[in-house]
Amino acid sequence: MLTIGYIGNGKSTNRYHLPFVLQRDNIKVKTIYRRNPAHDDWDKIAGVNYTSDLDELLNDKDIQLIVVCTRHDSHYEYAKQVLEHNKNCLVEKPFMETSEQAKEIFALAKEKSLIVQSYQNRRFDSDFLTVQKVIEEGKIGDLLEVEMHYDYYRPYVPESVHSFIPAFSFLYEHGCHTLDQVVSYFGKPDSTHYDVKQLLGPGRMNDYFDLDLYYGRLKVSVKSSYFRLKERPSFVVYGTKGCFVKETKDRQEEHLKLFYMPDNKDFGVDRLEHYGVLTYIDEEGTTHEEKVKSVNGDYGIVYDDLYEAIINGKDKMITDEQTLLQMEILETGVKDLK
Repeated sequence: MLTIGYIGNGKSTNRYHLPFVLQRDNIKVKTIYRRNPAHDDWDKIAGVNYTSDLDELLNDKDIQLIVVCTRHDSHYEYAKQVLEHNKNCLVEKPFMETSEQAKEIFALAKEKSLIVQSYQNRRFDSDFLTVQKVIEEGKIGDLLEVEMHYDYYRPYVPESVHSFIPAFSFLYEHGCHTLDQVVSYFGKPDSTHYDVKQLLGPGRMNDYFDLDLYYGRLKVSVKSSYFRLKERPSFVVYGTKGCFVKETKDRQEEHLKLFYMPDNKDFGVDRLEHYGVLTYIDEEGTTHEEKVKSVNGDYGIVYDDLYEAIINGKDKMITDEQTLLQMEILETGVKDLK
């Protein structure tokens, strides 16, 4: 049994973590810390201890893993406290504000023989897993280009912001999803081209990014904007013999927002209309077009992996090197904005 606790009792903890953890018989949630009980907006979970005393959580000998689900400008301090109290630590993304903070936290964990990592649950998005399946089946031939889009039409968000803070940029808060997918699957790029903008002008929030990561002749593009009235496809993959287009995103977040939980058999599952379309030419020169059944996603795999690492001593899937590379890309992307 892996016994865990949480720092933070907001949307992140209750929407993106607990629904998956509570499904797992080998994980027990013992304590949730929140600074101000008067701000509790979520129903309490039976059998879980709620406290406003951080020391109670940090000094509990039963708890092996503490999950930090707070604003990312507090991640460094909380992660450091957790590790100093000899607890393993899972941190919501973006992991830290800077790569230097990340290096310090990883070094402290190594010194204490503990595990610390970022909650990169989007590795287990249905659309991303389906793209991997299509690539590995080889029908599209050698990869040439991959486009990844994460679009919104929310102009009221950037219009309401009149200052620029790097760690609260759009790239930091959303690029941490897609960039981790790129790094986890394709590795370290040979080079990266950055197009990161403040569409409303200097001194406003970063509301657009378009990053091209190069791997030999392969280009992987990560694109996102707050001003896309019509969203671009979630993924477009081009190869020497064909292409794959996945219009719709993973549906886990959509269902969680509707309080449709993972204990439903069709939670996060694509229907036929959500399937991507594969178009390719076979060895006889015949063109085929077919729908590809989506691979089911599961954010809870992050916890399965941590269980194996903490309880059974296996190597963790989300490595320090991958997280540091992602942090360095994020830093470089926003360094010239003001």
